[in-house]
Amino acid sequence: MEMPVTGMLNEDGIHIDMNHLKKGEVNMAITFDGGVILGADSRTTTGAYIANRVTDKLTRVSDTIWCCRSGSAADTQAVADIVSYHLGMYATMEGEQPTVGVAAGLFQEICYANKEQLSAGIIIAGHYPSHGGSVYSIPLGGSLHRQSYAIGGSGSTYIYGYCDSYWKENMSEADGIGFVKGALREAIKWDGSSGGVIRMVVLTDKGAKRLLFLPDQGYEGPGEM
Repeated sequence: MEMPVTGMLNEDGIHIDMNHLKKGEVNMAITFDGGVILGADSRTTTGAYIANRVTDKLTRVSDTIWCCRSGSAADTQAVADIVSYHLGMYATMEGEQPTVGVAAGLFQEICYANKEQLSAGIIIAGHYPSHGGSVYSIPLGGSLHRQSYAIGGSGSTYIYGYCDSYWKENMSEADGIGFVKGALREAIKWDGSSGGVIRMVVLTDKGAKRLLFLPDQGYEGPGEM
């Protein structure tokens, strides 16, 4: 499904206004007919300084569960590491992979208990054979929400209307990838704190497939990594 593009990008697909840069990013996850797709930009900022143009904000926490991280890089990396450790212990003790709900509950417990100290927004998505794909979001403050799709980060402010207009339940994998890529392109274009490449992870009963889309190719490729 071809998604519409509004306005123009700069020559490298990344527009930067040094007078209005702020800490932020954009990430999202959706369910589709067969699994889930996670996507994120790759810009990390420190105030008005772009510290990293190619950050990987999609983090594996178990074989079937990944998360998108927004907020403080240190906080979200620490929380993801803690949850990954506990999920590994769960799998060893129970003899089966944890469900997405179990992972989301662990993330929420940590984020809520430390809400005054953490700057962490987490989107958790995964595919479980008996449950299918599911997406949970934990915004700042530590509340937990199960949704068909979730968006986060400063760039999400610019794409609520886009997502409401073009979201459809039970999309195919190709349509889901097109939807995520189209939404992230819009966020990168309008949000000075979002930019760089677009990374995606597609989780199905066949496992995880990673995708990469580059700004100098109009976010059309190279595709599968």
